[in-house]
Amino acid sequence: MEEACDRAPTEVWPENWRPLMVFTAMSTQWRGSNGPTGLDYGVLPEIWRRTKTPIDDRDEVFDCLQVMELAALDQMRSKPKAKTHG
Repeated sequence: MEEACDRAPTEVWPENWRPLMVFTAMSTQWRGSNGPTGLDYGVLPEIWRRTKTPIDDRDEVFDCLQVMELAALDQMRSKPKAKTHG
């Protein structure tokens, strides 16, 4: 986490702000027993409410969420696993 704080700020285009807020709000909702396999969409009704996402925007935000989810999964899967000593 400390590594992320050392990076320069990233510009977010206005049309991507709400999808980013939804993705960030779901950051603790990864599912999978052997590493993450995807987000738990069952929590979306609460996330929609908390991020005040208008009903008319939800389909587009959901599409963006899935793009970010797949990109995050690709990143997580591409990182080398830490070696364990023992």
